[in-house]
Amino acid sequence: MASDAGHGTTLTFGGFTAALLSVNGWEFSREAVETTTMATTTWKTFIPSDLTDPGTITATVEHDPAISPPITGATGAVSIAWAGGASWSATGYLVSYTGNASGSEERMTADLTIKITSTVTF
Repeated sequence: MASDAGHGTTLTFGGFTAALLSVNGWEFSREAVETTTMATTTWKTFIPSDLTDPGTITATVEHDPAISPPITGATGAVSIAWAGGASWSATGYLVSYTGNASGSEERMTADLTIKITSTVTF
C-alpha cells in the first residue's frame, strides 16, 4: 500500500485548536520482561510485556500568544485525522508547550507534547 502525503492531517485536543504544521505520534512501546534464570549460560532471554504504553504525541503548531494552551487542564479527547481518511483517538493531557518566535519574516510556532492516558482507538 502506498503512503499518503501528510496534507490534510489534523490534530484535535479537547477544546484547544491550532493550525498544525507537523505531528509525530503515536510513540507506542512495551517493555521487555527478562526471563533469564540461573540455568541460562549464554544469552539473556525475554518475553514481551502484556501492557503497552500508548506513549506521546509531539507536534508543531502555529503559536497564537492570545490563546492560552491548556497546560493546567485535565485529560481530554485527543485525535489525529490522518491524510487519507484514517483516524486514531484516545485521551491525554498536555505535558509541555513551548512558544517560538524567530524573526520578522518567520511565523511564530509552538512545540507541544501530549501524554496519552488510555487505550488508542484506530
